[in-house]
Amino acid sequence: MERWTAAQVRRRAGELAELLADTVAGGASVGFLAPLAHEEAAAWWRERAQAAQAGRLAVWAALDATGRPAGTVSLAHPGKPNSRHRAELVKLMVHRSARGQGLGRRLLRTAEEAAADAGITLLHLDTETGSPAEHLYRSAGWTRAGVIPDYAASPTGELRPTTLYFKRLGG
Repeated sequence: MERWTAAQVRRRAGELAELLADTVAGGASVGFLAPLAHEEAAAWWRERAQAAQAGRLAVWAALDATGRPAGTVSLAHPGKPNSRHRAELVKLMVHRSARGQGLGRRLLRTAEEAAADAGITLLHLDTETGSPAEHLYRSAGWTRAGVIPDYAASPTGELRPTTLYFKRLGG
């Protein structure tokens, strides 16, 4: 598990694009419709590099045995003075070939620990209602805040409900 700099995200945007495209092709609702073109996914990651450069995003990558990204997780930091105590957990993704091995849980734990170390006391996220990710978040102690119907389209374009979760850190 490595925290990547903006330069690493930019330089490895193509590899990250492969992970993102695989995640979307596997049916995960992470904000994109299938099929996701490689260049669109790479451009999205290059934009994330700009956010990381500005300090608004922290990105961690888990590498497989060949050194390619098998999973990622990010923390998005709001820029408002009244929200410096919180962050949003975004784009927890695990390549289909690496699922079922605890990688998602390790990525989640890494982000939570880094947030606590940085003085963040509240994390929040949203995920597709009924998705496998919901089990992960509940079992890791996240609290369900509610459901928004028809919030986002699945990779196939079907409107799906989204569940909001939060977790208090550090006491």
